[in-house]
Amino acid sequence: MKTDIDIQNHAHFSFDLWLTLIKSHPQFKAKRVELFASFFEVNKPIDEVSKVVKYYDDLCNSINEVIGGNVDTFEIYLLILNSLDVDLKQLNREKLNEFYQKSENLFLEYKPVVIFENLHNFFDEIKNQGKSINILSNTGFIKGKTMRKFLINENLDQYIDFHIYSDEINCSKPNPQIFQEVKNLIKNQDLQMNQILHIGDNPVADYKGAKDFGFNAHLLQHKI
Repeated sequence: MKTDIDIQNHAHFSFDLWLTLIKSHPQFKAKRVELFASFFEVNKPIDEVSKVVKYYDDLCNSINEVIGGNVDTFEIYLLILNSLDVDLKQLNREKLNEFYQKSENLFLEYKPVVIFENLHNFFDEIKNQGKSINILSNTGFIKGKTMRKFLINENLDQYIDFHIYSDEINCSKPNPQIFQEVKNLIKNQDLQMNQILHIGDNPVADYKGAKDFGFNAHLLQHKI
């Protein structure tokens, strides 16, 4: 149990997802690169495709954090494909949607690993005290709608009062607007700001973002 997270002095808990509660399945990213290369008929070595995918994944994540907006998943695909000399004129939204559906199926097959020990018990403890929980996650390749499916499959959705994903509101942590959205959606509007705790692994997007907004924050660092 993560006893270092202060349940007693807080009434609402906002959780980041990636590297806070979950991490990628060890085989997923390699499988996705193979799918990407075959689906879009990329004529490059798989190692090169993998490097380009990682480069734009990291870059767009950084852009989201710096600007506070959200680079669309399909924009990330197009940046990667352009870099790999694929003719973008042959693509359309329908084709990109088709690939996303295939990648979602792959994601749910090679599902993320829960790294937060005894997570169900921890959420139970919070909810049994009459307190509330939300998910607050920046997204990139994996949209919020897919994360919801995963959380339902893991029987975690039952604990979550509301979800906020950057692709759904076009806003990313540490933008104060996304933390304002958390505040707006909490059922008990009488809560003081310091009764709201955001938990995440990113010192800038999660910890500093939440603190600057006025929430309390807990920086979680797993030994992964």
